[in-house]
Amino acid sequence: MPRDGHTISRKQISANALKVLYRLHNSGYQAYLVGGGVRDLLLGLEPKDFDVVTNATPEEIKKLFRNCRLVGRRFRLAHIVFGRDVIEVATFRGHHADGNETTSKTNAAGRLLRDNVYGDIDQDAERRDFTVNALYYDIKDYSIRSYGGGVHDLQNRVLRLIGDPQTRYREDPVRMLRAVRFAGKLGMKIDPQTAAPIKPLAPLLKDIPAARMYEEVLKLFFAGKAGQNLRLMREYHLFEPLFPLVEAQLKDSPKGPAMRMLTEVMHNTDARILEDKPVTPAYFFAALLWYPLQSRAQDIALESGLTRYDAFYAAMGDVLEQQCQSISIPRRFSTPARDIWQLQLRFERSKGGRAFKLLEHPKFRAAYDLLLMRANAEGGNLAKQASWWQQFVDADDEQRKQLASGSNQGTSRNRNSNQRRRPRRRKVSDGDGAGASE
Repeated sequence: MPRDGHTISRKQISANALKVLYRLHNSGYQAYLVGGGVRDLLLGLEPKDFDVVTNATPEEIKKLFRNCRLVGRRFRLAHIVFGRDVIEVATFRGHHADGNETTSKTNAAGRLLRDNVYGDIDQDAERRDFTVNALYYDIKDYSIRSYGGGVHDLQNRVLRLIGDPQTRYREDPVRMLRAVRFAGKLGMKIDPQTAAPIKPLAPLLKDIPAARMYEEVLKLFFAGKAGQNLRLMREYHLFEPLFPLVEAQLKDSPKGPAMRMLTEVMHNTDARILEDKPVTPAYFFAALLWYPLQSRAQDIALESGLTRYDAFYAAMGDVLEQQCQSISIPRRFSTPARDIWQLQLRFERSKGGRAFKLLEHPKFRAAYDLLLMRANAEGGNLAKQASWWQQFVDADDEQRKQLASGSNQGTSRNRNSNQRRRPRRRKVSDGDGAGASE
C-alpha cells in the first residue's frame, strides 16, 4: 500500500521510534515499524508502544545506539532506551529448519526454547502470530506491506492465525491468550480454524514459566477489557491453567459467592481503568483468591484443630504458594495482599478503640473495599457487618465514638466459633453410677 493508500502519518508515530527507524535506514539497513503499532494506527487507535524490525543483527544494532541494551535468551532483542520510553528492535526472524542447536531449539511438545534464526522480511512475516500483526510500515517510502491478508482481516474484524494453528500454539501456548486478548481489545471474532485447537491445547499453558504468565495476566485484566476476556478465557478453558484454585470454586458452585465475586472484581477493575483510576495487582489477587483462601482455612482448621485465626494464617501461605506455581506474583504485591486478607478478620472486632486503630492501617481502604465486595457476594450477617463499617467510615468523630461504644461485633463467640466448648460435667447418682444431666 503506497503512502496515498493508507491513513498513517509520521505525526502519529513517537519521535523516539522515528529516531530509531531513520538511524537504521540511514546506516544502510532496512527498517520497519511492525505489528501492533501499525495495526492500531490503521484502526484509529493510539498505540501503547512502537516496535521496530530490521535486517540488522542485535550486535549491529548495539553498535549504532549507545543507549541500547540486548535482552532475552529465547528471543534476542535490542532495547533502545530513551528515559522511560523503550523502543524494542528485533531482527527479521527466519525458519527453524535453517538454524542449528545454538540458534533454534524446541522441546518434546513443540514449544520453542530458543529462536534466534535470522531471515528476511518475508520469512519474518510468516513467523508473526496473527495476520493483523503482519503489517510493516516502511520508513524508506512510507508504504505499508501487508502479509496473509492482514489489512483485509483488519477491515473485517477477523483474527486469523498465520500457519497451522496446532503447530503455532504448540510453539508458544501464550498465543492462545493473545488470541483472546486481541479479540477483546479490537472487537474481533476469532476465526473458526484459529479457535478450534484452543480448548484441547489449553493445558499447555501449565508449562509456561510463572513469571511470564504474570505479565500476561496484567495485559489481560488491566486494560479495560477484563470482563470480556474472562468470559472468553472460560469459554476456551484458558482460565483454569492460570487460576486452578479459583476455577475449582466455580465448578463447585457455578452461581455461588465465588462467581459473584469474580464478576464484580472484573467489572470494578474495568470501571477504574476507564475512569483513569489506579488499579493494583495486590487488591486484584486478594479479591480473586479470597474464597480459595477461606476454603483452605476451613480445611486446615478441621484437619489440625487450629483456631480459626491460626488456620487462616496458615492458609494464606498455602494459597499463595499454589497460585505462584502458575502465576508468579511479586512479593511487593503478595505481601499487601496478605495484609488485606488479615484485616478481614479484624473487621469482626470493632468494639472500643479497635475500630479507630483499624481505620489508621495503611491497607484499610483496600481491605474495606474487599469487605464491601464480599458483602455483595454473600449478604446475610456479612452485609450487616459491612453496613456498620460504612456508617463508621462516613461518620464524624463523635458519631464514630457512639458507634464503636455500641458495637456488638467481635464478641468472643464470633471470634472463637471454631474452638470446641468444654463439655458440661455430669452428676453421678448414688445408686448404680449411671450419669444424669444437670
